[in-house]
Amino acid sequence: MTNTADSQPVHQVELDTTGLYCPEPIMLMHNKVRDMRSGEILKVVATDPATTRDIPKFCSFLGHELVAQEESDGHYLYFIRLG
Repeated sequence: MTNTADSQPVHQVELDTTGLYCPEPIMLMHNKVRDMRSGEILKVVATDPATTRDIPKFCSFLGHELVAQEESDGHYLYFIRLG
């Protein structure tokens, strides 16, 4: 699923994991979602290519919805609706 910057989903919380590598982005996401409510959308910014594998698995395993994802110039954006 890919969106352009103009059509990015509205999000309530943003997490910037730029410069961090596995497993740090996922660990930070676990901490961040604890403070959020079901239905809210988390925007995650990452530079680790492993997130293209890890974040969809994170969502599937924990019952969250990966609403959108995109990649541009080595930056990965994910929009996750909490289950």
